[in-house]
Parts: sequence; structure tokens; C-alpha cells
Amino acid sequence: MCYASFFFYPRWRQEKTDATISWDVSGYYWYLPSVFIYHDLKGQAFKDSILAKYQPTNTEFLQGVKLTNGNYVMKYACGVAVMYLPFFTAGHLLAGALGYPRDGFSAPYQLAIQFGGLLMSIIGLWYLRKMLLHFYTDKVVAITLLLLVFGSNYLNYSAIDCGMSHCWLFTVYVFLLLNTHYFYRSFQTKYAVRIGLLVGIATLTRPTDLLSCIIPLLWGMESLSLAAIKKQFALILKNYRPLLVACVCAACVISIQLIYWKYVSGHWFVYSYQGQKLYFRSPSFRNYTFSYRSGWLTYSPMLAFAFIGIIPFLRSGKNKVALIAFFALNYYLVCAWSIWWYGGRAMVQSYPVLMFCIAALVNAALNRKILFGILAPVAAVFIYFNLWVTYVYHKGAMYDTDCMTKAYFWRVAGRWSVPENTALLRENPDLFEGQPKDMRIIYKNDFSNDTGILFVPHTNDNGKSMLLDKDHQNSPFYSFPFTGNNAQWIRAQAVFHCDYKEWEGWKMTQFVVRLIKKDSIVKENMERVYRLLLYDHETKTISLDMKLPQAAYDSVTILFWNGGSDKPIWISDLEVRTFNE
Repeated sequence: MCYASFFFYPRWRQEKTDATISWDVSGYYWYLPSVFIYHDLKGQAFKDSILAKYQPTNTEFLQGVKLTNGNYVMKYACGVAVMYLPFFTAGHLLAGALGYPRDGFSAPYQLAIQFGGLLMSIIGLWYLRKMLLHFYTDKVVAITLLLLVFGSNYLNYSAIDCGMSHCWLFTVYVFLLLNTHYFYRSFQTKYAVRIGLLVGIATLTRPTDLLSCIIPLLWGMESLSLAAIKKQFALILKNYRPLLVACVCAACVISIQLIYWKYVSGHWFVYSYQGQKLYFRSPSFRNYTFSYRSGWLTYSPMLAFAFIGIIPFLRSGKNKVALIAFFALNYYLVCAWSIWWYGGRAMVQSYPVLMFCIAALVNAALNRKILFGILAPVAAVFIYFNLWVTYVYHKGAMYDTDCMTKAYFWRVAGRWSVPENTALLRENPDLFEGQPKDMRIIYKNDFSNDTGILFVPHTNDNGKSMLLDKDHQNSPFYSFPFTGNNAQWIRAQAVFHCDYKEWEGWKMTQFVVRLIKKDSIVKENMERVYRLLLYDHETKTISLDMKLPQAAYDSVTILFWNGGSDKPIWISDLEVRTFNE
């Protein structure tokens, strides 16, 4: 973990949107410079200068939302900022001592938050081991932690993207489990205070983590029988005083957010996640868990062991109701969030709970040779895959959270190199890689007859190039009659030239081919041409394949869109061919 954090991909040494304090992290963190450096929690007058200099979210202010009273409210709750505070203070002191700008975003602050996340992760693992040893042997616990660190996305969020909230909450949940365990052995008030503070900070970080209170309330229950429910209720009534103390402590922590909202808006509650919400009636279980775009188990398949481990855990585990109920309800809430494609990272904080199920499976495997013989090689494959995902996500350029398709996933999974044109499968599922037969040109256009400001004459022939740039984003539609001609495929190609490569995926120029029936689109394939334009000042012929469907169509339409990019691109010599396999 230390190697990954400081040598493999040290985010604290990166710039702009790759820095430690960027994207979501900058949103959690924004409270601290607002309060302690700029003393401007309401108006955010400093934001434009910071965005221009450091570009943590490019130049757009995504960290907060402007209210009707003219003030800004932070998008994220302030729990992570509270946990960041000691490290922010250390970074502020270092910046002054070492001569860096004391602006909240220079290198010492980046390093401090990175170090803080790594330290919290290591502490979490240490105390998770201590917790699991109350229920399993040292060997079982060691194997469980090995599977967690090397076989799941915890590696990434504990060592590289450790500024994110997930590893911090992971450790919060470890301490919550441990103190709940101690509380039910003695019912001492000191443990109740800790439980309240931990539930409070979890809720202050992510309001839906108020769900964490299920763990101390249901701890010790082994079934949902009426007798077990009555017994738990009686136990809570008997020890209501320390539990009431826990509630007061939690409320005090949570009140920090309420007071902040009241201060900036005049209201005790502000919903700052504009356009995002929970869909309780239609959670996206399948997409969240298995999608090729960002599925939790697709990219962290080791956690499938937790589901399998529920079986031995229900047979011999302890505190089954509390742990299974929390996992099930938390999983439901995560899948119900409107932008399900934020990926498996949202489950990381629940891993301390899931490790009980994995530990139960490991324990069962160590006692059954056949089960061990099945699971051990599978675990080795999962570890390899997780290390591969971690590497290519940061350095390999083959994993793109926004543009993963089934065809592309299975072509690249576990591989360290693939043919260049494989990148086109990120958007276009049709990629013909054999030897085309019966190829015929059915359309050709050098734009020589096109007029308008988009078209620039060539110096060496009669053709023209189409220029798309910041002010001219869309090409004309180029259509021609086509009914199939007994062909199996069509291939459109054009020559593209760029002065500067566009790196942002959503802004890459799109090459689009449509099959049309009257005014309806029968099929559409698209490619982002900068997938293959790899360098500045590059010229390349790029083709787009489409397997012809059985459905009827009467024409082909081709268009180009610059995707909102401000980088110019020249397009020339458009051709379309048919061919067979």
C-alpha cells in the first residue's frame, strides 16, 4: 500500500484533476480552506482564483451550489473535512515552513491529505484484524485481510485514491464494530460515547450512513424470531441510559452540518445533490453490480466470496442479524442512487462487515480440502485481475470508467497489451478483424463541392477538409440511398488530422454512422476518433465498421460532432465500402 501510494501512482505529485485534492475530494475538503484560510464560507470569492490555478475540477465550480440568497452551499457534507482537519493543519504548517503557497492546495496540502488517507487505511486494517480475531483464528484472519487488500478495490481506495471518503469510512466502521463488541460485553458508558461519535461522523460524512446505527442496535441477535426480538428489545430498555448517551453524542456531531446549512442558507436543511436522488422503488441492482461500465463485482469479483460466505456465516457466525441487515440495507441504498455508475467504491466502507462473511468462507475452505481446491485458484485469478485493474486504471490506458462495453471488456481483461484498434470497441461493438471479402466502394466524398466556413481547400488537390473547432461543433449530415446490396458489413472511413490531442473522453470528436428507415434510426454506431489519434500533429485514416442488421433500412447517414471540445480537427476523404466475412 505504501509503495502504491508514494511510488506507483503518487496522486499528491500529480496536477489538476489527477491531484489528490481534485474532483470529489476537493468537494469534501473545500470547507477547510474556506474556513481557516480565506474566512469565506458563504461567498466563496476565492474560488475562481483556485480553480484557475489548480483546476481540481477543471475550471468549473462543482464543489458547491449557489443558493437563491447569493451564498454557496457545499455539495458534500462536512464529515470528511472534520477527519481531514489534523492533516490539513499539518499541511498548512509545512507549507509555511517550506516556502510553498499557504493557499490550501499547494504540494504540502496534497501530501498531507494523501498521507492521512493512507494512515487511516493502515489503522483500519490493524483494528479490523483485532476485531476478527475475536471470532476467527489468526490464519483465517490473515488470509481474509490478504484477499481484501490484494483482491478488491480497497487496494486502490486505501493507497492511491485514499483522499476519497471510502477508506476513511472503512476505518470508522471498523471502530464502530469493535466498540459495539466491547459495549455488549460490559455496557460501559465510554463505549456508548464512542459508538455515538462514530455513528455521528459516519452520518456527517454520508447522510445515508445513519444506517450504521443498525449495528449497535441489533448486535448480538442471531435470528429474527419473536423471542429474539423481545430479548433484544428488553436488553435495550435495560441499558437505555448509555444508549441515550450514544444518541446525544451522535446528534451533537450531526448538528455540525445542520448549523452550517442554517448559517449559509437560513434553513436547517438544504438538499445540495441537485439532479441526483435515491430511487427507492427501482434500485439498479443489476447495473450497479454487474455492468461492464463500472459494476461492483465486475471489477472487484473477490467480493463475490462475501455472498458465498453468507452460507457458512449463517451457520456458525455471530451477530448475524446486525451484520446481514446492515449489509442488505446498505447495498439497497447504494443501488438506489440515481447515478449507479459511480461504481463499487460506494461499498468499500461496508467491507469491514463483509469480511465476516469472507472469513467464514475461508474458515470453511480450510476445513474442507475440496472447497479449498476450488476457491484457492479462483482467488488467485481474482487477485491477478484486481492488480491488473489497479494498474491499467492509472497507467495502462485500457480501463475507462465512462466507456466500457462488453466487447471491449472481454477483449482487454487481464491483458497488458492489445492491438491499437481494440480501443474502438469502447463505443462501437462491431469491429471486423478478419480479411474482408467482396469489398466495394458505395460512397465517396472529398468535400470538393461543399461550401461554407467549415471547409478548407487542400493545397495539393481539388478536395477540401472539414474543420470542426470550438465554434463549429457539428458537420452536415451526409446521406445516400442504401438497402444492403447483399452485403454483411459496411465500413466508413475518413482521414483525420489534429494539432493537439483531446484527452477528455467525453469531448473526443465522434464519427457516427446511421442506418435509416424513412425518418427513423434503425442502427447507429459511433467511435471517438481520438482513441486512435494518439499524438499531437497526427494524421490518420480511421474506419468505423457496422455489421448490417436483418431489419429493413433505405439509407445511410454519416455525421461528425466535435463533442464540445475546443481543439480543432480536420476531416477529409470520406469513403464507405461494403464487404462480406
